[in-house]
Amino acid sequence: MKYYKTLSLGCKVNTYETEAIKELLEKEGYIESHDEKCDVFVINTCAVTQVGEQKSRQMIRKSIKSNPHAIFVVMGCYSQLHPEVVKEIEGTNIILGTSKRSEIISLIKEFEEKKEQIVKVNKDNRNEEYECLNIVSYNENTRAFVKVQDGCNNFCSYCIIPYTRGGFRSRNKESILEEIHALADASFQEIVITGVDTAGYGSDKNDGYYFNDLIKDILKEEPRIKRIRISSIEASQIDDEFIEILKTNPRIASHLHIPLQSGSAGVLKRMHRKYTKEEFLERIKKIRNALPEIALACDVIVGFPGETEEEFLECVEFIKECGFNYLHVFPYSIRPGTLASKMDNQIDPKVKKDRVHRLIEVGEKLKMEYEKKFIGRELDVIIESYDPKTKLYKGYSSNYIEVHVSSKEEIIGKYIVTTYNG
Repeated sequence: MKYYKTLSLGCKVNTYETEAIKELLEKEGYIESHDEKCDVFVINTCAVTQVGEQKSRQMIRKSIKSNPHAIFVVMGCYSQLHPEVVKEIEGTNIILGTSKRSEIISLIKEFEEKKEQIVKVNKDNRNEEYECLNIVSYNENTRAFVKVQDGCNNFCSYCIIPYTRGGFRSRNKESILEEIHALADASFQEIVITGVDTAGYGSDKNDGYYFNDLIKDILKEEPRIKRIRISSIEASQIDDEFIEILKTNPRIASHLHIPLQSGSAGVLKRMHRKYTKEEFLERIKKIRNALPEIALACDVIVGFPGETEEEFLECVEFIKECGFNYLHVFPYSIRPGTLASKMDNQIDPKVKKDRVHRLIEVGEKLKMEYEKKFIGRELDVIIESYDPKTKLYKGYSSNYIEVHVSSKEEIIGKYIVTTYNG
């Protein structure tokens, strides 16, 4: 018997890819370990921020120390960006970046035979083709991620992802639908459509088939999936057709994550974002007009180089004007090699920390105000887990409100309608 363990750091794309690696290992006869037994350990790393890089290094060392006899595979954005650093960490055996993951079984066998460190990281990754890693099951039985594209061509001035993930590339439509059919066969209730630049799907091809077409085909071809959630979508990708699809198809979650990054006109320009405040607000208003109660979430970076207190306050007011319900707030993190890392007027860490806390407080108020409106109302919920301490089941509504339910019957994985009590 051979056993494996995995550790995924960072984003939902990493989560998807780690699950795909699990399937490859299990097809080869490996069993997931939940104790000290471990023959292969796979760590999927993150490099989106300095904290992500630091955590990746720490977890590599900690995991090697805890599993000294395992073959260690390190992959992901951090090893793509810094393979030379990972190579020097004692105990790393196979080093991959953000490609060649489908070769993991043959690489493990090669290491077992030769006992020599293997490094397969393509530093010139702008012209990579989409690497298909299929999934037909997850450890949890309610929600599954479906990755539809990889890479990014936007090159925002603060972001390292175009360098770690390579150029934009879309997955084959037939492969996506085949995976979704398999997930429906496995009784999944919800799928999350994800990627690095998810809604840019199809923009790298010349066949006239884009993200809206993909969503319509998923709705048509797989009626068994109760809910389709879109992990993230840029404001510039939200057109009238997409809004109409949302409005007329209740199976699409009433919840959109729309990266803002800043509500200051000056900061947006320095970030090289592809929209103005006015264009962004126009899209938000169109969504609100069509679906007044939809939950809108956004990412915001504070402390970007040169951000003044006035620009920060401008951002706060713009967030309120947009009426966001959930905020994900991050302090700006210097990413070596990006344009922003070379900018003057880097913000003091104490100032960044203060602004993060102030904006999080705003976000908490917006969340409370939004969720309060639904107290006493019925929500459609997919139950995901059970807490034996509280004896309550937990799930999420279409608009991503966390709901707790008491039930004498086992309801994990069930799609229910229940009254929200706050």
